[in-house]
Amino acid sequence: MGTTNNYAPMSISIKKAAQSLIKEGQVVSGGILNRVEMAFRSYDPCLGCATHTLPGQMPLEVRIRDTQGNILEVLQQNLD
Repeated sequence: MGTTNNYAPMSISIKKAAQSLIKEGQVVSGGILNRVEMAFRSYDPCLGCATHTLPGQMPLEVRIRDTQGNILEVLQQNLD
């Protein structure tokens, strides 16, 4: 239930982390994505692990948008 109650603050933290770490023209590395992930792990450290699939792979899709909401780039990992 704790995670459900934290959805709004988690979303705000993720958005703020992404906006502060991802800049226009920058290559988005795995390290940057890890730092964005840390924004929600502080609310629920098990949530990230709960989304992993066997054997430890985490399907991930990140959409980078401009200020108008247009998708600029889509990063994918382990989405088979």
